[in-house]
This record gives sequence, C-alpha cells and structure tokens, in this order.
Amino acid sequence: MAVSASADTVTLYAAGSLRGALSDVAKAYEAKSGHKVETKFGPSGLLRREIAGGAKADVFASANMTHPQALHEAGNTGPVTRFARNKLCALVKPGLDVTSETLLAGMLEPGVKVGTSTPKADPSGDYAFESFAKAEAVRPGAKATLEQKAQKLTGAKDSATPPKGRIAYGWHVDEGRADIFLTYCTNVLAAKKQYAAQQMVELPDSLSVGAEYGLAVMNGAPAPGQQLADFILSPDGQKILASYGFASGK
Repeated sequence: MAVSASADTVTLYAAGSLRGALSDVAKAYEAKSGHKVETKFGPSGLLRREIAGGAKADVFASANMTHPQALHEAGNTGPVTRFARNKLCALVKPGLDVTSETLLAGMLEPGVKVGTSTPKADPSGDYAFESFAKAEAVRPGAKATLEQKAQKLTGAKDSATPPKGRIAYGWHVDEGRADIFLTYCTNVLAAKKQYAAQQMVELPDSLSVGAEYGLAVMNGAPAPGQQLADFILSPDGQKILASYGFASGK
C-alpha cells in the first residue's frame, strides 16, 4: 500500500566526512526499504545550528557526540548513539619529508603552512586544536604557535569551495594553501585517491586524537527515520562505514 510522501521520505543531515559512506548507506537502505533518503552534508556544528533553528531533518549523524547531545538536551531528539569512530591524520604535500616522529617539528617549521577545519563549526577543527593542546606537553609553546599558524580552510560558511567532485583537503594542499592538513584519516584516504602524490602520515601517540560520531533521530520523525538509523547501526550499514575506513562505534 502506498504511503504518504512525508512518511516515505527520510531527511538525513550528516557530517561532511560521512558523505561517501552514508551516501552508499542511503542507497542500500533505499533499495532494501523502498523509502527515499534525502541527504544534506556539511560541518556538524553548522548543521546543528540549522536544525535548532527549525530546519527539517529526521536523522542527524554528527562527527562528534556533542552536537547531537545538545539537540537531545534541548528536547529535539531521542537518545544519542555512537555509531562510528575515526581519528586524525596528516595530509602532507608531495616532497615534504615528514614522518609520524617528525610531524610536530615539521608543523612548527616557520615556513610550513598548517591547515585545519574551523573549530566550533566543524568537529574536525576542534579535534585538530585538541591535538595542538597535546603538543604542549611534548614541546612547551607548541600549542600557541600551532594555533596561531593554523589556516582554518574548511568548515565555515565562507570557506572556499573546491571544484565539483574534488576533495577539499587535497585541493587545498594541491593549491598550496596548506603544506600539512590535519583532518580525519578517512578524509586523507579519500584525498589520496584524487591526489596520489600527497602523503598520509599518522599522528604519533603523543598527538593522537580520536573522533566519536553520534547519531540521533529527531522527535516527530516518520517511522522510516528510525529505520534508517537502525540500518546505519546494523551489520550491513557498519560494513559500508568500515569500507570507508571508519571503525565501529561499539
């Protein structure tokens, strides 16, 4: 029996770092359920503000737990579930000799440009600045130096938009706006598919920062909204996330 359009379509707001993975999850859910999924991807902090301001969303998948939890505490969503994990890596321009062991020294070099996303608007930026704070214990003064050097190139409403189909992080490095870009390891993997000569460098344990991704269903969402959330958490959904480099949220 046909259902109404409002109950047949699920609106998913999700972190930009989930674009590839959750686009595939949405397609798999559509094929399995017959329901349609409309997606909007962007910086989690900006999406949270849109939802709080009345934007129509049924499911919110954030790159941290904080933003969906804030909506939950405001009475906008059901419980928040951690559904994936990620961590930071460094995307490094070709030819720059940097390893995990020398990454901090490389970022502190006066002539090296360090790129991040925008804190508060995008959790990736918050995680990068968390890594800068950890650097203080390794080299006193590093935190202030890195925070001052950081070029906040993505995640804000006025951030430069890459050409269609281009991964922003690889594009910024390719264009010379950053020599070392701190972002999610999944983003680095995606960038390297487009810019093979760029390097992926893992952060050393002393600077390592993990990212926890939170999922919430909006109060009043149609039944397929909860079904989509359940599918993201299911073995099939988790398998797709894993194929993009995300670790389980369990």
